Amino acid sequence: MEDATLARAIAGAGTAVGAAAEAELCRRFAPRIRLYGLRHLRDRHAAADLVQQVLMMTLERLRGGKLREPERLASFVFGMCRMVVMDQRRGAARRGALLEAYGIAEEAFEPDEPRTFERERLADCLEALSERERAVLVASFFDETSAKDLNLTAGNVRVIRHRALGRLRECMNAGAS
Repeated sequence: MEDATLARAIAGAGTAVGAAAEAELCRRFAPRIRLYGLRHLRDRHAAADLVQQVLMMTLERLRGGKLREPERLASFVFGMCRMVVMDQRRGAARRGALLEAYGIAEEAFEPDEPRTFERERLADCLEALSERERAVLVASFFDETSAKDLNLTAGNVRVIRHRALGRLRECMNAGAS
């Protein structure tokens, strides 16, 4: 079967997949695509990825009837190979330039010294809060009581908790400096 006949058989199958024609296409072009990938990418894993990507793109185009010249199927397949390899090289060049410009993230990150938990400062900061704020924080994080138990609306509890946590954070940071 010629390439053009094979391409027309896959395109003519429509929604019914022409499994035999597609298998023949893969059998015919996979080794040639793999050799192209080995020559241009010099990595057998990258060549295997190239085979899969090019065959999938080719089958999608054929199924959709988007191949204008079925008699030039081989040219189309190897044109796709060339475009995919160029795209992979561009991506690798971009990654290399970014790594060169910004370095490796793990090397640039230096974690802060771990902060010690200061139970007394936290107790003092909690005491500095109003009774209502302290009750909302305790209810929210420890007692798991609802807003109805505090005689407040849910929105009011969120606002009070947000403000109380802000004051607590300020108090803890003020003592740290």
